[in-house]
Amino acid sequence: MRNAVQRRNHKERAQPVQREKWGVLEKHKDYSLRAKDYNEKRKRLKILREKAAERNPDEFSYSMLSSKTDRHGRRIKDRGNPSLSQDAVKLLKTQDAGYLRTMMQKTRKECQKVEEECFLQKSGIIQVAGGQDVSRRGEHVVFVESGEQQRSLCVERDENDISLPGDVVRQQHTSSGNKKDVLQSFGQMPIDSRQMKRQELEELLASKREKAFRKRRKRERQSQQSRLNALKARGKDLLAVEQQLDLQRAKMNNSIGGTNKAGVGWKVRERKK
Repeated sequence: MRNAVQRRNHKERAQPVQREKWGVLEKHKDYSLRAKDYNEKRKRLKILREKAAERNPDEFSYSMLSSKTDRHGRRIKDRGNPSLSQDAVKLLKTQDAGYLRTMMQKTRKECQKVEEECFLQKSGIIQVAGGQDVSRRGEHVVFVESGEQQRSLCVERDENDISLPGDVVRQQHTSSGNKKDVLQSFGQMPIDSRQMKRQELEELLASKREKAFRKRRKRERQSQQSRLNALKARGKDLLAVEQQLDLQRAKMNNSIGGTNKAGVGWKVRERKK
């Protein structure tokens, strides 16, 4: 019966608003885990200090004969990988050199292509992708069945067509934002006023298109320049790797001198002439 009675839910205290930047409020169980981990690390460090203090400098073990260390005192351990023969390593490095030369040639061609595109864009010979001439206008083809329908359609378009999008018309017509009202106002205007109004709107539309075209062309130039810089940096990296690989192959063939791992310099003995 004791478990059947509804009990009170004890909620944990949350972090105060002023201390939210410090994260979740630490509870006693969190402190216990943190203190236990701290004390274990402290005991481990104490044991290591005692071993280092009581170490015998004349201590010897037979494992010391098989183990190796580098010049910095770090122990060198075998990873279990099978060692390749000298001829196999030379063949692998030859294949790596061929791959590097192929990638360098590909990168050089791409860089040359991008440079030509940048030069043509700067000189104005070609336009950017998606660019179009400001002076060109779109054409809308309407198919009719007879000449009378064609003449009536031409008359209707001459009376009502402004050949401009609705947003530009709304910007010019401040009294009302409805395109129908704009068309009615144009129908009530004299012929000269309508022609002047149409010309002004066409100029505004042309300037808007030209501004968008310049912005698009600038963005395209920036992307082309960044791509060109990335290709040049990639070519430099590939050239450095190829030079390093050629140096390794030359050292393996004993055709060039150098410095070994111990820091001792050596050179190839040349034949006397």
